[in-house]
Amino acid sequence: MQRVELVKDSLSFSRMIQGYWRLNDWEMSAQQLVSFIEQGLELGITTTDHADVYGAFTEERRFGQALKLAPHLRDKIEIISKCGILFPCEEQPRVIEKHYDTRRDYIIRAAERSLHELGIERLDVLLIHRPDPLMDADEVAEAFRCLKQAGKVRHFGVSNFSTSQFALLQSRVDEPLVTNQLEISVVHPDYLFDGTLDYLQQHRIRPMAWSCLGGGEVFHDYQYKDLRVRAAEIGEQMGASLDQVLLAFVLALPCQAMPLLGSGNLDRIRTQVGALDLKFDRQQWFSLLEVARGQAVP
Repeated sequence: MQRVELVKDSLSFSRMIQGYWRLNDWEMSAQQLVSFIEQGLELGITTTDHADVYGAFTEERRFGQALKLAPHLRDKIEIISKCGILFPCEEQPRVIEKHYDTRRDYIIRAAERSLHELGIERLDVLLIHRPDPLMDADEVAEAFRCLKQAGKVRHFGVSNFSTSQFALLQSRVDEPLVTNQLEISVVHPDYLFDGTLDYLQQHRIRPMAWSCLGGGEVFHDYQYKDLRVRAAEIGEQMGASLDQVLLAFVLALPCQAMPLLGSGNLDRIRTQVGALDLKFDRQQWFSLLEVARGQAVP
């Protein structure tokens, strides 16, 4: 599988990334998860995406149980985690209201908790999960500095940040932020037009793309009927499935977005990886965008 270099000679990701936000729903045993990771590696998927908040703060523990059974896997994968979101749940008994926390001490504690749950010594990348209106960029930078110096995190980035929010934090940190994880799909094309992807391309920062399949709604929601019809027509022309057409739409972006795959079904993942071999021509790409937006290109 193609790899995307984020930091020269230091960090690269597989072009497609395995997301684990639904890991608990897959109901895999630790041994079954080991097999799942290994079969993903056979497909070239080495990069794994996590967050402390996934599974109501339990997903990383489940993934860590698999790594404990097969510690050799750690050296074969890149591990990303995210922090900054808090909400009331069994694992967070002191939290009363959902909120964001990007204070220095919280970021450090959250990263250390992720390391403990995953059973590893260092994260490859730590992302701030959501923009925080109360974020003090100097505090975040100090947290990053402390984690880096302690050898607990190699690189840092953000998720769901606007261009100005990204630029603010970048102005304070010691090293370049390596990615911005964004919702990018044909049914959520906002970042294609608001300057966010332009900024990332300008600075050669490769975004991660979540919910490339529209959260699954595109497969059954009536409002996407016309889109399904057009995607099926393109799929017939290309010999591709609906999954592949939707992923190929994102892969065609010049910013080299890296789609997150959220399925726990290996057959479906194998199909989705096939999107890497598809090539939209411009007319197909724009026709899909036009149907999704419900308006012609100006």
